[in-house]
Amino acid sequence: MEHIYANLTVSISEFKKSPTALLDKASGEPVALLNHNKPTAYLIPAELYEQIIEALDDKYLLELATIRLKDKEKAIAVNLNDL
Repeated sequence: MEHIYANLTVSISEFKKSPTALLDKASGEPVALLNHNKPTAYLIPAELYEQIIEALDDKYLLELATIRLKDKEKAIAVNLNDL
């Protein structure tokens, strides 16, 4: 069985019947949407989604900065006025 990363689960058919009631019941927590008892999607608050995207972007930028710091010997000095 697949791991479900939410305390609240609901079938897609139940979700279709009353999405607003489900959102109220979730109280800002993630909800696993199930299709044939397998997670097919997760419903998460917009704020949490935005935090996840920002964290992924921060991780990417940190990795990029780390790579570029390793290559600083290849850097060329420039004067900002020349740009």
